Order: sequence, then C-alpha cells, then structure tokens
Amino acid sequence: MGHLIGEFDCKLDTKGRMVLPAALKRQMPDAERSGLVVNRGFEKHLVIYSRGEWDKITDKLAKLNTYKARNRKFIRDFTRGATELSLDSAGRVLLPKSLLEYGQIETEVVLSCQFNKIEVWAKEAYHKLWEDDEDDDFAALAEEVMGDDELTDEDDK
Repeated sequence: MGHLIGEFDCKLDTKGRMVLPAALKRQMPDAERSGLVVNRGFEKHLVIYSRGEWDKITDKLAKLNTYKARNRKFIRDFTRGATELSLDSAGRVLLPKSLLEYGQIETEVVLSCQFNKIEVWAKEAYHKLWEDDEDDDFAALAEEVMGDDELTDEDDK
C-alpha cells in the first residue's frame, strides 16, 4: 500500500457505522479482502490501519523485551481496544462503542490520512486542533522538524 492522502468528512449512523469514502477505498484495494484494524490514537482520536500495516507494527512490538515494565505498559496501552474491522456490503465499517467513547466521537468525524494510517477525529476536536495550535508559524515548524535534513529536493524524488 502506498501512502494514503486526503481528508474526508464523514457521518456515523445511529449504530456507529461509517461509510468509507470511495476515494479512500480506491487507495486501499486490499481493505475488503484483508480487513482493517482500528485502535486508540495517542491523542483523543482513533487510528485505522490496513491489516498489513497493523501486522508490521505489531511485529515490531513483539520484538520488544517484555521483561521491561515500560515496554509491557507501552504494548498494553498501544494495543488496548484494537479491533478488526471489515467492510459490509454497503462499504461501511462498525466502529466499536468503547473506542467511540474514547475519541469522544458522536456523529460527525474527519478522516485524516497520514502516510500508512487514517486518523479518525470527532469533527469539532479536529477543527479545534487548528484553532489551539501553538505552532502557528508553519514555516518555523517546518524548519525545526525538517531543517536538519541534508537532502535536497532532487534527493526526494
């Protein structure tokens, strides 16, 4: 799977089902066959991975030394609530109630693609991210995060 792109406004039905936008489904052709995995994000949102991406992450987690308490805690926290999703005949996924509560998601959501994952935010919380952003100067943030990268634009191709 290549890098996912896009930002999509969606609505949940009363059962917590969400239709995956057609433009997003086209980017994930294996989703219907191999499924998806959803779990908690680091902030109050959810994250959806293709099954293949989830397996890559959990393969890394499985290599952590579980005799270290911090590793065990991270594994527990990261995988807590992880749930397999499958698309129904209408192209919908059912998001677990416990995860919707964690993300404070009710009806309106924003799906924000980031490389190998899709963040699922309550619409109001997603827009609040940009209102409360302490790093208003995107150019300065870009320099701080990417400025030490010695690659030229030519190297990026």
